[in-house]
Amino acid sequence: MLVDEAKITITAGKGGSGAVHFLSNRHSAKGGPDGGNGGDGGNVYLKAVRDIMRLKKYKTKITYQAPSGERGSNQDKTGANGEDLILEVPVGTEVQVLEKKTTNDLIRPGQKILIAKGGRGGKGNTAFKSSRNTTPRQFGPGAEGETFTLSFQLKLIADISLIGLPNAGKSSLLNALTKARARVASYPFTTLEPNLGVLPNGSIVADVPGLIEGASKGKGLGHKFLKHIERTKVTVHCLSSESTDLEKDYKTIRQELTDFNPLLKEKKELLLLTKTDLVSKKEIKEKLKKLKKLNPSIESVSIHDIDALKKVSDLICQL
Repeated sequence: MLVDEAKITITAGKGGSGAVHFLSNRHSAKGGPDGGNGGDGGNVYLKAVRDIMRLKKYKTKITYQAPSGERGSNQDKTGANGEDLILEVPVGTEVQVLEKKTTNDLIRPGQKILIAKGGRGGKGNTAFKSSRNTTPRQFGPGAEGETFTLSFQLKLIADISLIGLPNAGKSSLLNALTKARARVASYPFTTLEPNLGVLPNGSIVADVPGLIEGASKGKGLGHKFLKHIERTKVTVHCLSSESTDLEKDYKTIRQELTDFNPLLKEKKELLLLTKTDLVSKKEIKEKLKKLKKLNPSIESVSIHDIDALKKVSDLICQL
């Protein structure tokens, strides 16, 4: 199951304490201070990886802490720094630091950002030596690392999104166009998570789970997936030829896109009348004529029509 949202708490490492120590050996029984500084705590980084399922781990473990720096030691030796903690997230993850009210987008594989700084190591007693304080016993305890709550939201990075009401034939079309293996059946809400496929030209296609009226306001399952359309360049709007009111179906989805994010309606759109093998050629012709008034960029397709699939594939690749 795809996990596209998660919330975790991260804490960078604490700085190590400075050491209190005085040189003492057979040559200098009462030497001066030689306590070293503590090491810095480990930082916390986020790194984008090509693993769409990576957020799943943050559902079972929600707190993470980087190692602390080590304590300083004698002979002015600085303690070792704490090892940095690198947390991996899928490419396309939007990260909010709730305490700072800041947002970061990780959109490139290998992209790495510093999210929490480790605490500085405390000073050893050598650092407090002066002409008036020749035997200092002060030391720095080491600073605490930063602690933040992170909210992860995955927005799939795809070139094309297949959208439409439930049972509009999107999953079947994705399988036919890209050789993906999306689960399909003849009932609504078959798809419970986005499926991805790749066209011959390398374009990534996302089958966005069926939207319904009111999805942008949280009704049904579709509101969870509207965000996945935001990053795509083109929408392929699928309308089932079995529908008795195609204009209403079309306007319902267009309104949900507008309500969720007005910019979505500005994306390039191709209308597809799907499942044309289930109705007569006369009905198809009539329905295409009506739909052209809504969007002149329209084609008809059946997953059983190889020529139509090839035409649609080529057309999508050109968009």
